Amino acid sequence: MRVLFLGDVSGRPGRKAVQLWLDEHKGEYDICIVNGENAAAGFGITEKIVKNFVAHGVDAITMGNHTWDRREIFDFIDAYPILRPANYPRGTPGRGFIRIAVKGVSITVVNLMGRIYMECLDNPFVTFDSIYSRFPEDLFIVDFHGEATSEKQAFGYFVDGRACAVLGTHTHVQTADLRLLPGGTLYITDAGMCGALDSVIGMDVKESVERFTKQLPVRFKVPDKPLKIQVCGVSFAVDVEKREVVSFERIRKIYIRGEDGNYY
Repeated sequence: MRVLFLGDVSGRPGRKAVQLWLDEHKGEYDICIVNGENAAAGFGITEKIVKNFVAHGVDAITMGNHTWDRREIFDFIDAYPILRPANYPRGTPGRGFIRIAVKGVSITVVNLMGRIYMECLDNPFVTFDSIYSRFPEDLFIVDFHGEATSEKQAFGYFVDGRACAVLGTHTHVQTADLRLLPGGTLYITDAGMCGALDSVIGMDVKESVERFTKQLPVRFKVPDKPLKIQVCGVSFAVDVEKREVVSFERIRKIYIRGEDGNYY
């Protein structure tokens, strides 16, 4: 079984990069997961974008701290395979995990959010235990959306041997620590960002620099028609009989806009 996980999709450039990758590798993956919390101009997601992801073969769309940036999400969050962090308080709209049957195996995809330098949600470690106790025979894939590398790493070891994979998101910068932990769990601190290459975590460079040099509030925006866009993520293969990851690789590909306006 082959799994594809793509990191934070930042605006239209990110959506284009994801579309290009999925079109190029159509039929190669048994399950595709995308973090879509920044898909709509960098903040939240729209129903139109969700439909486009699903049409291109995305099986689960994880979110994070920007889940509620566009209030219309309350109208469609339950109609699609969208996951908001499972450690939001009880009663929060939406769901934090989804079970998907693939090749006779039940895959549980879980979205969790860290608490260091983030919103004060329920404990993600305890939340995972609660979900895992219900479906211990499933293969668990976790999108851990967090700021602190220490929290992400600690979580990886906490679930080592129980989760199939822990894939970090949120910082938008792909880390070089993709590996199998001692208990067999595939781990990476951050899968990276899908979006404009020449940007500050997906946003316009000029505005981002002004924010730091002038200490004044600015309205961040995603670059319009950037020269280069990138897709970042992780792909891995699972032996469903042995229930273990047998191969894996980081994904980072850059597409360049041609004179005709298309990316190659």
